Amino acid sequence: METDRKYRRGLTACLVPLLLSVLLISHADDSVSPMPGSWFEVPKTASQLGIVSFSQSPILDDRGLPPVSERLPDDPPVIEPLNDIGQFGGRAQITLGDSWQFFNWESALTISADLRNFLPNLAESWDVSADGRVTTVRLRKGLKWSDGHPLTSDDFVFTFNHIWLDTDINPVTSMLILGGRIEKIDDLTFRYVFEDPNPMFENLIAQYGSFMVDPKHFFVKYHPSFADREFVDAKVAEVGVPTWMALLDALRNAIIDEGLNMPTLRAYKIVQRTPTMVRFDRNPYYHKVDPQGQQLPYIDGIDAEDILDNAEVVTAKASTGQLDFAAFTLRTQDIPLLKLGERNGEIKVHIWRRLHSSDVAIQPNYNYADPKYRALLWDVRFRKALSLAINRPEMNEIIYFSRGVPRQVTVHPTSAYFEPHYATAYTEFDPDEARALFADIGLKDINGDRLVEYPDGSPLTITLEFLDFETPKGITMELVANYWREVGLDLRLKLVDRALQSARAQAGEMQMTLWHADRVTDILFPLVPDWWAPRSTGWDRGMWNDWARYYQTDGELGEQPPDIIRQMQQWTDDMRFETDINKRITIGKKLLQTNADNLWTIGTIGLAPHPVVVSKRLRNVLPKGIWGWDNRWTLAYHPSTWYFDAD
Repeated sequence: METDRKYRRGLTACLVPLLLSVLLISHADDSVSPMPGSWFEVPKTASQLGIVSFSQSPILDDRGLPPVSERLPDDPPVIEPLNDIGQFGGRAQITLGDSWQFFNWESALTISADLRNFLPNLAESWDVSADGRVTTVRLRKGLKWSDGHPLTSDDFVFTFNHIWLDTDINPVTSMLILGGRIEKIDDLTFRYVFEDPNPMFENLIAQYGSFMVDPKHFFVKYHPSFADREFVDAKVAEVGVPTWMALLDALRNAIIDEGLNMPTLRAYKIVQRTPTMVRFDRNPYYHKVDPQGQQLPYIDGIDAEDILDNAEVVTAKASTGQLDFAAFTLRTQDIPLLKLGERNGEIKVHIWRRLHSSDVAIQPNYNYADPKYRALLWDVRFRKALSLAINRPEMNEIIYFSRGVPRQVTVHPTSAYFEPHYATAYTEFDPDEARALFADIGLKDINGDRLVEYPDGSPLTITLEFLDFETPKGITMELVANYWREVGLDLRLKLVDRALQSARAQAGEMQMTLWHADRVTDILFPLVPDWWAPRSTGWDRGMWNDWARYYQTDGELGEQPPDIIRQMQQWTDDMRFETDINKRITIGKKLLQTNADNLWTIGTIGLAPHPVVVSKRLRNVLPKGIWGWDNRWTLAYHPSTWYFDAD
């Protein structure tokens, strides 16, 4: 045990020089940077602001396009930049992973910068009926796909009926749209109608809505409900995919040549793909303008390297100014190196806050096949002991420069469902109490190796398998393994790749696994509370997939859960159907309190610093923001208003 302590002290000593390079981070204000008030409100339109003329990037001048005023919607929304009105031009150098953030999704609705509200985007307006069963959307007049074809209700109807509800594509209908249908009212108005109340369907539209609309005029050529089946089968064979469903997926993700022609609503469209690079050009029909009537985006094009799985290369390129924007693949432990790179004046390192409730959420598998191991996990004393044995303050110092927050897996502090004690439950470092709890359970060192065995004397070894991606999972678990060994638990760590993680987690074959805990804001928590009840299966969850299958199939598959789990599942249903927001919050807090009492998952450090690196020429990027899946990273911070300074 003394060796472990020396190891950690040595690791801390090695990091001291690097910690000096992040001194500014250690004393930085953790608040989000000030933003334009318009980012929290329904965007004004050109007519409301008296804008009567529009201009475009000079790169579009000689392409034989209709005038910019005819390519924009009839009354385009006006987006206020963070600081400056930008200028047109330039090609951005980024990685393919950051294309999701550099130019974000475009949906009927979008997310406000406070992570709580929704705003119209492609929609001019929308409303939800009092009983929560009908969500009506009215599109802006004059919106167009990147090929100039009008966006209409038919595009949304196509996706709902022929993608989401097509049983060949999706054999199991998502519970989020179960019992739903879409009705076209006119070319610009449609509504989603549900048998049961679905008052938070607007959350899904805003967060996931880019997958709720496809260009019908493009896909009818390939979907067998519309196209000649012989043609579709021939195309499947030509492309080399197994089914027409795989063909549509390849088209939607533009991973085959035909997909390069797929129209988009985003700020940029794919024009070229090679094994190492994806090239994007500006969408000449993009629907937003700035306060001077200039059509967004400001930047003309993007070259995105396909090096997502090589984090070290991305960090090296970002630190030396070879990328104009880098964030997705970067890690907290990269900050010292990036800050050193900042000294040459080629880059600026912004420090955002990850919204993750916990960067590492440890997941015991309550459905594991070994009954003795399952019984141990089900004993809340064991879970409390595991949590109390973790030295979160030391972990915070070593990995996060003391800028993270020790906490359990609960909702984000911005959430209306948040209570501070949910986050602090059993987070104190108390190894003596952990050992005492082990003793109460009957776990003791029988063979003198300073590691506990089961009460019957058989060996107790736990293997935790995990995919080391995005957050500091590897170094976190090295520390956790040491902490647990100090109280007598033998934890073995096993790295797995993405495919193995998915297969073994969903099959329930892992004793333990982990992932980072997002889906913790008011955008997603009440809609998909997957950390707090077994209601869906997933590659990122390995706690209780058999109980989730029982819930999903009304008992036909899986395993019947204990009563407390059934109650938690019922609360998720009650919350999803509840139209009264105050009652919904009350239900949600019951779920969160039960988690605080029982520690179904074990949290480590959350709300951690995240590096966002920009080149010296890139402007209008928010210095301090909230980073994560719930708010689609940069979505509310308007990356279409980023521009290159010519100086």
